[in-house]
Amino acid sequence: MKIHSITLREIRMSLVTPFETSFGRLADRRILLLELNSDGVCGWGESVAGEGPFYAPETVETAWHILRDFIWPLIKDREFNSAADLWQILSPIRGHNMAKAAIESAAWDAEAKQKNLPLWKLIGGVRHEIPCGVSIGIKPTLEELISTVERELAAGYQRIKIKIKPGKDIEPVEALRQRFPRIRLMVDANSAYRLEDWPHLKRLEAYYLMMIEQPLGWDDLYSHAELQRKLETPICLDECIHTLEHALAAIDLGACRIINIKLGRVGGFTPSIQIHDLCRSRQIPVWCGGMLESGIGRAHNIALSTLENFTLPGDVTASRRYWTEDIIEPEVEVSSQGTIRVLDRPGIGYTPRVDRIERLTARKEFLK
Repeated sequence: MKIHSITLREIRMSLVTPFETSFGRLADRRILLLELNSDGVCGWGESVAGEGPFYAPETVETAWHILRDFIWPLIKDREFNSAADLWQILSPIRGHNMAKAAIESAAWDAEAKQKNLPLWKLIGGVRHEIPCGVSIGIKPTLEELISTVERELAAGYQRIKIKIKPGKDIEPVEALRQRFPRIRLMVDANSAYRLEDWPHLKRLEAYYLMMIEQPLGWDDLYSHAELQRKLETPICLDECIHTLEHALAAIDLGACRIINIKLGRVGGFTPSIQIHDLCRSRQIPVWCGGMLESGIGRAHNIALSTLENFTLPGDVTASRRYWTEDIIEPEVEVSSQGTIRVLDRPGIGYTPRVDRIERLTARKEFLK
């Protein structure tokens, strides 16, 4: 396998509804897409890096820089056996997983197309249908939050996740549990709390949550281990898990009982599969998190979610939930039972709408 050229594009897309977390409010997305040519076959990937270094240190700008100035020179004209080899080739570059994931996932897409296989089968997936949950941003009023949850439940989603932060936590959870006593409910703090807040976080246990996601520091395994010992509710780690070694340390320390695997956060399919296999061997359930991806990133998340240990509903939702018009055909749809049927077409299974992508492109660079 050889990558002959890559094209970097930054596209701009507006969300259907602004999305608020503990670190800010987002209405428009800058998305970095990567298209590669490997022996005449095109593969597509997406970097999930954000507009600012708030969820993670990477941004759209840093990912573009690393891809152009370091990753491309490292792999240009280099032969390798399969996309699985790319992760090791990129190992001299420390960190920058969101940049690495863009090209690594595109290489997997290309290899699957070369072998005339659906990507999900190439990576060892076993699910023909994946369960879907939904992530709801912080809302200005309880009425708006309840109305949003009612709408998502009516659409079939199997699990509700709400974002929380200090001052926007106990009250919304209590209101939802009173209104919807039997739904699968979880919260995501995006590192908004400190260990000394544990008595406050413990109050959430009265509402029978599936999990509390990433309550403490984005790189603080020790404090999460201390907090998990004080809580009956499982802690799920997201931002803390960047590598296989982080996942192993988190499990051994008792810092969590669930792990959210994000393809872009850990660097692509190869490390995602490694973390998945570790968690399966240690009986730690995993699920697939979302990063407000376009349809291309969403298609990769669907493939990842077919692996055996993705037993909990992930944040992989319908295209129309975030975009008035997506950049793939067909658009991702969720059934009334809250599932996505996995396509049997080669590669990611969805066709990038290049004409629409070009119209949305704010900048573009071809590297050969």
